[in-house]
Amino acid sequence: MSDRPRRGALSVSMDDVEHPLEPFWRGVIAYRLLTLLTVVGVTLYHLPTGYERPPAAVGVLVVMAVWTAVTSWGYLGGLPGAPDRRGLLALADLGVCVAIMATTPLVVRVAHLDEGGPGMGSIWTSGGVLACAVAFRITGGVLAAAVISAALVLSKQRFGVLELGDMQLLGLAGLTVGFAAHVLDRTAARLRRLVAEQAAAAERERLTRAVHDGVLQVLAHVQRRGAELGGGATELGVLAGEQETALRALLSGPGTTDASGYRDLAAALRILASDRVTVSAPGRPVELGRPVVDEVEGAVRAALANVALHAGPDARAWVLVEELPGAVEVSVRDDGPGIPEGRLAEAEAQGRMGVSRSIRGRVGDVGGTLTLDTGPDIGTEWVIRVPREDT
Repeated sequence: MSDRPRRGALSVSMDDVEHPLEPFWRGVIAYRLLTLLTVVGVTLYHLPTGYERPPAAVGVLVVMAVWTAVTSWGYLGGLPGAPDRRGLLALADLGVCVAIMATTPLVVRVAHLDEGGPGMGSIWTSGGVLACAVAFRITGGVLAAAVISAALVLSKQRFGVLELGDMQLLGLAGLTVGFAAHVLDRTAARLRRLVAEQAAAAERERLTRAVHDGVLQVLAHVQRRGAELGGGATELGVLAGEQETALRALLSGPGTTDASGYRDLAAALRILASDRVTVSAPGRPVELGRPVVDEVEGAVRAALANVALHAGPDARAWVLVEELPGAVEVSVRDDGPGIPEGRLAEAEAQGRMGVSRSIRGRVGDVGGTLTLDTGPDIGTEWVIRVPREDT
């Protein structure tokens, strides 16, 4: 019994996250209904003396009531599963408001307007401004306020203090509601990303429990024994090492991308650490564009795979991440025998493009540079440098 309220609360919360502007649309509907009742009451009160053609005024009120019903149904979302066309309906609403206001010279007496009386539609027409603000955010609210303000002046054929005050209120309403809709929409987008990240973290935790660390230990043991036995077992050990790294990456997660499309390079490389690989990186995030991080990570993985394959069973590797002015530098160094002179050119001539495609190609694709320092006494060190905009 105690689980049901929690599930219900979660579903309401998720609905608000997926459809954050629904309360705004319901607010527009409520505003429209209340202003319609106000305009009907004021118009009927002044009908005998303030209107040149009372039957026409009543007809305009009927049109307003019908249109209020139409927009209320449309702003609620219309038929279930139907496409969301509330933006188009808001534009149509704005057009109807202008048309209603345009009847003022035909229906309302000039003396009534001179005494400060409202034109046709009055505050009901400001509902079109609110609808456009919700649908099109700040730009829509401000432009709709400008349209209704122009229609107000043209329909009443005067511009005084009363009209200026109404125009100011229209502008403030459009700007405020548009800004609030914009902020709420962005907040909901951040919440959606947070919910997705939490779900991914929970799934990784479940996988971590299901795939016990014993599996990783077995893969590491197979890698070491393969290197010790040599021959065909070496390749088996390399494959086991690659699968160990891939499994650790799966359980640790690939790292999240923020709203600006940036990813933490330091976090992406830390998951490559093992008993033979040491990763050193700044304690703070090293943020780069996701494509750059993906390619640098791939190049580092390729360099570490070469260490496991060619440097010997006892070789160790060190990955160092450094932030430099205008760039980020990643070095991959091992204590193996080094690469013999001419070996890379020979491998490329024989069609073995592992280094060229996996390391040079990846770094070049993101505008980075790659240098190699190798020798019998110093091992092998790849230095990857990619540009970065200082912030």
